[in-house]
Amino acid sequence: MPELAEDLNHTVNDKITKMQISGIRAFDGMCSKIPGILKLTLGEPDFNTPEHVKQAAIDGIKNNDSHYSVNQGKIELRKAISNYIKRSRGIDYDPETEIVVTIGGTEALTSTMMAMLNPGDKVIIPTPVFSLYFPIVEITGAEPVLVNTAPDGFTLTPERLEAEINKAGSAVKAVMLNYPTNPTGRTYSKEQIQALAKVIEKHHLFAVVDEIYSSLIYGGRKHYSMATEIPDRTVLVSGLSKSHAMTGYRLGYICGPAKFVNEAGKIHSYLVTTATDASQDAAIEALNNGDDDPIQMRKEYEKRRDYLEDALKKLGFEMATPEGAFYMFAKIPAQYGTDDLKFATDLAKKAKVGLIPGNVFGPGGEGYVRISYAASEEDLHEAIKRISGFMNQLN
Repeated sequence: MPELAEDLNHTVNDKITKMQISGIRAFDGMCSKIPGILKLTLGEPDFNTPEHVKQAAIDGIKNNDSHYSVNQGKIELRKAISNYIKRSRGIDYDPETEIVVTIGGTEALTSTMMAMLNPGDKVIIPTPVFSLYFPIVEITGAEPVLVNTAPDGFTLTPERLEAEINKAGSAVKAVMLNYPTNPTGRTYSKEQIQALAKVIEKHHLFAVVDEIYSSLIYGGRKHYSMATEIPDRTVLVSGLSKSHAMTGYRLGYICGPAKFVNEAGKIHSYLVTTATDASQDAAIEALNNGDDDPIQMRKEYEKRRDYLEDALKKLGFEMATPEGAFYMFAKIPAQYGTDDLKFATDLAKKAKVGLIPGNVFGPGGEGYVRISYAASEEDLHEAIKRISGFMNQLN
């Protein structure tokens, strides 16, 4: 196998060499090597993609829909996205100029950050949050300003946002929000979003909102988008991975003002050219005829949340009740202090249950573990049985 020439060892991108691989994927990889382990590590729905959505992809393939679409994505899909956003959020996005179809939410965020940020810019990111955000900002030469929201119930308050902007100075260009939030499952009310929007508007900032879990909110609550409140300065990023169990289809999108989306579309076209035809065909069907698809999934997730929360509390764990998504963020036993990596490692090796250490999600995650309940009831019951045995030995 070839080794890199010695005279090239120090010529690659310095920013990349300083980055670590995803802590979530790294720990999941370690867990995967343990025989018999039950993994509640990754944020992937355990449901199948709805049949009518799969059939649309199959039909596209059979009809030889296997050529490049336009860079921004098929116009039929952009119209479907536009109609869906109008139905769900009351916002009118022009499918011709204000929407770009991407390779999942990850590429949507990457294209957004690369189009928005210059070296030296700063981005306010409430934590704990999906750790992918940090390197995406750093790769542009900008700086993520990580705000620990644990003292405020894992939500960003307008007072805290104001203070952090003032402390970070004039280099702040954007605020990134993900809600319902990975890893805590916490979300924001209409009133909370309106209060945050006033601060963002006051300081002339972008709002970048990752709404990938917006269809998975419990208790009959409705998602209220920052884009509904301040559409002129919001970039909305989402996709179908969670709502329609389509993680492998890699289908996301960017919506926002035309002047910005045009720039993000350039980055998208240079990174990937265009999204896959069959995935776009499936997404058109999901958005046009699949509004009811997430309902049963959401009911199952809420049922699992209730079981898991009750069972974990009986074992002595503390957590903020998730209001959406499919994650539980639980405080580790006092014997471990804040060493969530050791607790998660011990649990994986001794009890054969895989959870993600909270520290990978940034400040405020230390001393917690993330549990994905995108798993069958049988697996969750078995996980609780194993965790219970581990806790009995611990105590």
